[in-house]
Amino acid sequence: MKRALSIFLCLGLFTISVSCSKKIADQKRYGHLSIPTTESETETETETESSPSDMTIPPTDADPVDKNGTVELRMTILSPYKEIDDYHNDIQEIITEKTGVRLHEESVSGITEDEAIDVMIASGDLPDLLYAGAGLRDLYTEDWLVPWDDYLYKYENLRALYTDKQWELFRQEDGHIYWANSFDHIHGESKETLHKDFAFWIQVRVLQWAGYPLISTLDDYFTLLENYYSANKVNEDGTPIVPFTTIASDWRYIAIESAPQLLDGYPFDGSVIVNKTDPSLPQVEDYNTTPTAKKYYQKLNEFYQKGLMPTDFDKMIYDEYIELLSTGSVLGLSDEYWDFGYTMDMIFKDKGFDKLGYTYVPLGLTIDQGTENHYHDYYAAINNLSGVAVTTACYDPDLAFSFMDMCLDQDIQNLRFWGIEGEDYLVDSNGLFYRTDAMRASWANDQYLASHACTYGYLPFWKGTSDDGINAMLPEEQTTEFFSTLPEPVLECMSAYGYTTYVDFLRSPQEERDCWYPMMSYSNSLSAGTPAGKAFMDMQECKHTWIPELVKNPKFDSTWDKYCKAYENCHPESFLQDMQEELDRRVANDS
Repeated sequence: MKRALSIFLCLGLFTISVSCSKKIADQKRYGHLSIPTTESETETETETESSPSDMTIPPTDADPVDKNGTVELRMTILSPYKEIDDYHNDIQEIITEKTGVRLHEESVSGITEDEAIDVMIASGDLPDLLYAGAGLRDLYTEDWLVPWDDYLYKYENLRALYTDKQWELFRQEDGHIYWANSFDHIHGESKETLHKDFAFWIQVRVLQWAGYPLISTLDDYFTLLENYYSANKVNEDGTPIVPFTTIASDWRYIAIESAPQLLDGYPFDGSVIVNKTDPSLPQVEDYNTTPTAKKYYQKLNEFYQKGLMPTDFDKMIYDEYIELLSTGSVLGLSDEYWDFGYTMDMIFKDKGFDKLGYTYVPLGLTIDQGTENHYHDYYAAINNLSGVAVTTACYDPDLAFSFMDMCLDQDIQNLRFWGIEGEDYLVDSNGLFYRTDAMRASWANDQYLASHACTYGYLPFWKGTSDDGINAMLPEEQTTEFFSTLPEPVLECMSAYGYTTYVDFLRSPQEERDCWYPMMSYSNSLSAGTPAGKAFMDMQECKHTWIPELVKNPKFDSTWDKYCKAYENCHPESFLQDMQEELDRRVANDS
């Protein structure tokens, strides 16, 4: 609160007065109108640098109902987002006519999520709906969020987002649910074409040069990169080639530290691995000092000592990292697709690099030949640490939940992502949706999207298969539309391997995850005020310090010993014990 108030004093954004205090009190009372569920019902069920002059939070609209009776709701999105042209957007107008609600989406600029949440709590100036990450916990603690429980029994589309057991992952200490994640809800059959998570990535030109071999192990991967570099030192434009890089600055060091758990064939639980040798007694294990972790960092060390990685890879901030990748010179990297892939796809297309085979495809590497990898999650991990919430400042909470529910109806889902039939897509004689080249060009034009498209992209939406059982919910997951976006080198590569999606490159088995997955949904909520939370944060700080040193120091073995000693001093056993207790709890709840 002190930090929030200091922001107010510095920025002059708000004036806290008696009337404001009354507003806060009234809004909190209004928020308590939600009736608690009974016990039986419960059982049924990017951080940016900023300066004070840059920090802005959108103001509250005074009158939420216009002269036509349309309710104007405000949604603040604490995540990067391109706003549309309110009152001048074709599809928004249609959705407004169908629902009686116009949703004004506002992104916050020049201020971090923590600062924005502090300002909201101190001022009481909250939007009707909010998308946020960990800051939702603060708003819940301060009693600023409306419980979902009653509305989940009222609105079937919202309830269908998760199973009863999955909804329990969102239940807070007071017994209520206050938010739901907006993404990765699968309706019917999965139609996923992209792998958006962690992998080892390689440019298709390297695979083409090698005759499209199957690359399964870490050694295979680095050998191929080194061999290609030996034969090709520069790009066509003379830019020196960089065989491999990753990023190790700030929280993005996950791009280098995540690999050991996946290299051993485990799915990405995030903070631990879960050994299922005895399926009835799954055990939490640490992946940070395993023999595989040592082999992995030693391989990076060998590559670095040969001059096959940037000398300053660990010092690069994100913008510098993206700038390097944008040259098209980096043959391979380890990272999450969402951290670089969308950006590179746009840049490479603009520069014509996609036609030269610079596009990245994912590989699911393991440390040993024959180990089954689990890089791809076909049934998306449930992220219960972020999502969309309705605040107690909402003009009409029931209408807000009703609106979200209507936005999941198939006709509005189609409007949100496919657009207007006949204008944005056509339907063939078999009922299959498709776009012409002109339509695709329009949906790649930012100006057109701002005035025409309205995805309401931070409200919950469906992926997978439409109600008709024919079409994909999202155009990018429709096979014909997906292939229309691919450059020729990627199409040739897919044809050579017999693949039809980027997911196929990983060759991960299609299976559902265990009830505890992912364990990071618990570890990321730990507080430094607990022994387990302190140990976890100390472990992260230790890795952030020592992993770059493991890669760069020519005396690898002695550096590894020092790292292990420093890691032991973090008392990881406190963290692992707590994680085991959480694992046991999740298993018991699932039985």
